[in-house]
Amino acid sequence: MVHESLFSSTTEEWYTPQDFFEKCSKEVGGFDLDPCSTAENAKCSKFFTKEDNGLSKEWFGNVWVNPPYGRAIYNWVKKCSEEIKKEKVEAIYLLIPSRTDTKYFHEFLYQKENVELSFIKGRLKF
Repeated sequence: MVHESLFSSTTEEWYTPQDFFEKCSKEVGGFDLDPCSTAENAKCSKFFTKEDNGLSKEWFGNVWVNPPYGRAIYNWVKKCSEEIKKEKVEAIYLLIPSRTDTKYFHEFLYQKENVELSFIKGRLKF
């Protein structure tokens, strides 16, 4: 039985731990864009806030995506799937919960071209 506390929170925003971000950044030689951040927690010098609506913008370079973990996550995964096919985007790192039973997982990630899945052992502390 899955405890409901795993899926409940007072916020959909979980700020990326800096040490984890730095580890991922080293793998790609740095990130250029953080399309779903706040001015206070942006991981890149170029970023989009909620007011900018990163879902409506074109992305570029190496992109770091730690989306809000609510119902809108589907839209962010879909956007990643679309943007990775464009010439301006080199790589996208998408930090999301490991929920392999979701529609977005099967529609945009599982066994898809240009998608490499990695799973984190344990839980990140946000």
